[in-house]
Amino acid sequence: MKIPFLDLDAQYRSIKDDIDQSIARVIETKNFIQGKFVDEFCLNFTKVHGGEHAVGCANGTSAITVLLRALGVGPGDEVITVTNTFFATLEAIHEVGAKIVLVDCLADTYAMNVDEAASKISSRTKAIIPVHLYGNPVEMRKVVKLAKKHDLMVIEDCAQAHMATFENQAVGTFGSGATFSFYPGKNLGAYGDAGLVLCKDSSLRDAVSQHVNHGRLGKYEHAFFAGNFRMDGLQGAVLNTKLKYIGEWTKKRINNAQIYDRLLKKNGFKVIEVTSGAKCVYHIYLVEVSNRAQVMEYLKDKDVESLIHYPVPMHLQPALQDMKFKVGEFPVAERATSRIMSLPMFPELTEEQINYVVKNFLEVAKN
Repeated sequence: MKIPFLDLDAQYRSIKDDIDQSIARVIETKNFIQGKFVDEFCLNFTKVHGGEHAVGCANGTSAITVLLRALGVGPGDEVITVTNTFFATLEAIHEVGAKIVLVDCLADTYAMNVDEAASKISSRTKAIIPVHLYGNPVEMRKVVKLAKKHDLMVIEDCAQAHMATFENQAVGTFGSGATFSFYPGKNLGAYGDAGLVLCKDSSLRDAVSQHVNHGRLGKYEHAFFAGNFRMDGLQGAVLNTKLKYIGEWTKKRINNAQIYDRLLKKNGFKVIEVTSGAKCVYHIYLVEVSNRAQVMEYLKDKDVESLIHYPVPMHLQPALQDMKFKVGEFPVAERATSRIMSLPMFPELTEEQINYVVKNFLEVAKN
């Protein structure tokens, strides 16, 4: 039995007619850059996921960057985020000229250690970026309370958390703004790169829109130097079509995770624990092992694809060597990155396939 890590072919086959029609409409109407298909998607995303205002952009990385710029974060400021994230979170902070301040994660949920974040606040701290990694929300009440106490902006990185909630409130709606990625492999994925910024008010939406589109006031009038980070119409149309299915797909992901949990926990393996009060949407399904390389190679021989998200924490990346971080500085993340592996997870995954994955996993895996 061959089981891919992610099966986008299966997804496409299940919605082929809808997708083909949406792509044809873009070609027929020539709304290739921004335009009505992007506008429709942004509006519908706020209705389906939650949020007040949305601005489409080129990708998740540019989403964080333009939001930071629109909020006035720049040189001399410090921004706190986690060391166990994808590099894009840090790239955006660096791009606007702010200083990256890292904190560790919690051992059970892999989410930001908010108490440690509190200890890293200085007079220069401007913002905090909680990352809802793997689709598992951070303890946002603690984050918001901390931010209010120190007058900080909260920017939620929701790149992996479409439809996730904390205490029945959508992630991305707790802070000053939030960002999403629609990379093809995401729970809601485009057919190329795309991203989105959620904004709490119209003034921030307008500022983000300008930063996305050359600082424009009008077609040939520009208020400031910005850049070109626009979403194209094809991605808007595809995402708007897929948005109709995201609720169903999310339920299937959660159901698949529950099957994995039952089979793995009873055999003593550590899996991701959902943050108390949260709904995790399982962009990634993790399990910890002590013999990861052996397990992954064995699964590969059995035609099961597995990956690592992520093998090197940010403080040990070559790009951050000038910041003089040391091995052992963030022990929880370091231990996790040496043990975690990601098993196949997608809505179309069947219970039979999960049983096959776990059966082969258990033949060699060690706690």
